[in-house]
Amino acid sequence: MKETPAYAAQNTESIADTIERLGAVVPDYPKPGVVFRDLTPVFADGEAFRAVVDSLLAQYEGRFDYVAGIEARGFLLAAAAAYAAGKGVLTVRKPGKLPREVYSESYSMEYSENTLEVHQDDFPAGSRILILDDVLATGGTLGATARLIEKAGGVVAGFGVVLELRDLGGRAALNDYPVHALTAY
Repeated sequence: MKETPAYAAQNTESIADTIERLGAVVPDYPKPGVVFRDLTPVFADGEAFRAVVDSLLAQYEGRFDYVAGIEARGFLLAAAAAYAAGKGVLTVRKPGKLPREVYSESYSMEYSENTLEVHQDDFPAGSRILILDDVLATGGTLGATARLIEKAGGVVAGFGVVLELRDLGGRAALNDYPVHALTAY
């Protein structure tokens, strides 16, 4: 994992250790048997949030034109990253939330099925899109987002996630793309 020099100089703790220390573990959510890793306490800590965003961006520096965030926690990461990089931000939304013509993609997740949408005309064809989200689990959400970006004429520059759940095999579902996770369980 590549950490930003500013974070490394100010902290003796790695970004992975910061995420571990601040993240909350919620058993049996959203259903019995699931262990939910809540990253909102990481995002609520200003220094940690900056370090997360900087670390995600460092991996893809100079290799993207836009940052796409997946509803909802991905919006936080993408907006901050786009601002920090001076790039535009794109929103990947659940159905019925975008007002203009959209592309839609359905997919399966760990415990449900869903659909995502993106505007058909939010970026020029050939644009390189960095896709950010909080967690990589089965790869369904990120894979659907990649297909949407490509339908709209974009090129997936890569994926950045805060946390990867290795046991769910999501990275294998995204093997055609670069994937950078700040920490994994």
